[in-house]
Amino acid sequence: MSSSAAWEHFRRQRCVVKPLELTLDYSRAELTDGWIQQMEGPLGAALRAMDALEAGAIANPDENRMVGHYWLRAPHRAPTRRIAADIETTLARIRAFAADVHAGRIRGESSHFARVVSIGIGGSALGPMFVADALGLPGRDRVAPHFIDNTDPDGFERLRQELTGRLGETLVLVISKSGSTPEPRNALLTVRSWFEATGLRFARRAVAITGEGSQLDRQAADEGWLARFPMWDWVGGRTSQTSAVGLLPAALQGLDVDALLAGAAACDEATRSHDVRANPAALLALAWHRLTDGRGAKDMVILPYKDRLLLLSRYLQQLVMESLGKQLDSQGRRVEQGIAVYGNKGSTDQHAYVQQLRDGLNNFFVVFIRVLQDTLAESPRVDVEPGVTSGDYLDAFLLGTRGALSENGRASLTLTLPRVDERGVGALIALFERAVGLYASLINVNAYHQPGVEAGKKAAAQVLQLQRGILAALSDTPLDVAELARRCGVPGECEQVYEILRHLAANGRARGTGVDDPETSTWFAPAAAQ
Repeated sequence: MSSSAAWEHFRRQRCVVKPLELTLDYSRAELTDGWIQQMEGPLGAALRAMDALEAGAIANPDENRMVGHYWLRAPHRAPTRRIAADIETTLARIRAFAADVHAGRIRGESSHFARVVSIGIGGSALGPMFVADALGLPGRDRVAPHFIDNTDPDGFERLRQELTGRLGETLVLVISKSGSTPEPRNALLTVRSWFEATGLRFARRAVAITGEGSQLDRQAADEGWLARFPMWDWVGGRTSQTSAVGLLPAALQGLDVDALLAGAAACDEATRSHDVRANPAALLALAWHRLTDGRGAKDMVILPYKDRLLLLSRYLQQLVMESLGKQLDSQGRRVEQGIAVYGNKGSTDQHAYVQQLRDGLNNFFVVFIRVLQDTLAESPRVDVEPGVTSGDYLDAFLLGTRGALSENGRASLTLTLPRVDERGVGALIALFERAVGLYASLINVNAYHQPGVEAGKKAAAQVLQLQRGILAALSDTPLDVAELARRCGVPGECEQVYEILRHLAANGRARGTGVDDPETSTWFAPAAAQ
């Protein structure tokens, strides 16, 4: 391709969302005019399905559930006045609650709340963590955020140590739609014990974000927690950042949640367009389809060249992989769909896996995230070479890496933002939410349910039930693995019994001899239990 032809190709294959100053460059994504034209029919159907979804169509027939995260930033589009009023009322309550905390009208026993621990799992943690890290400024945040997003006792202990002497100034958010999800439930019980051990009343600093009438909702009401905010059944966890799940911790931190919502709303408006070349989400979905053969044949590598966007790839892993990773299509046919997502940040990746991206197996495509403004903070310019700043280096690494990949036949897309601020982050969230929904329609899967996640939860429950049986069977009489499995009624599960015993022994809850040899090891109850 001649230089003039290449320039014309680049100029034509850019989508600009002017209200957001957001640009999508798809010139290196193999989206030919002929292929875009070929996909007009399927994409038109996907856009019409998205229109119906926003109008209140049932997205999950097996649950009779709508999907309405787009209404969160455009309540007037909600299908009922009740839903619109609930959204607006909740947003007003979030603003008021955060203002009361900042002003000290809601406070701890002896001081303002200076810290908040947000407890959640999956989308109830990944979105809030991404936004807090992208937009926060340690030392200037109105309330410093901390997160628990696992059921790891060591993670609990690290946070407890960090909060030693500061529990009196700590607020706690517990986020769980059902209230019975194990990870946030376990964290709630653990964190609650910290306050009780120091004589502080947990209810005076606890806030629930949960489904109306849930187990957690009832507990918070009965115990007189500070506040309860809703999680609606028409908002999924991975698309909940613009609900109370994401907005309340952001507002407490001191972020501009109205600007976040405005950015998402502006991106929603742009991505409703049925003009493909003016719709960045439609173009992203088409590019994903083209580059993965519509069956996930290649992985998606997210490379933001900005420290503040480090957690974007983790957030997108759940949004993309939980939405698209489906065994069955919408008609129940086995398809095993999905797109694997990984990433870190530039220029760290110049020294990590860009070598493989350029010269190794061509089983991926890259989404570069470029930010034009070097920093939002007022700071003196430092030239690291005559006329060259560290920000110039960062941008040069992005442009150079993109060019090096392209020269070797490696596909990429580039999203450019003017700066990392609330409006831009809101736009990014909305853009990928819409792209995922459109791509799911193109490959005929339901983006809004996740049966595989439920299967994992059920399997974990079975493991814990088996562990209870093992603990009941242990005594001071030595028993081998096969005998323990037989006594627990699972003679065919010796491997599972052995692995459970290893974990119990490592934590002083069982004893064993020859524990490294599953065939000859024998097991006892711990000495204190005999």
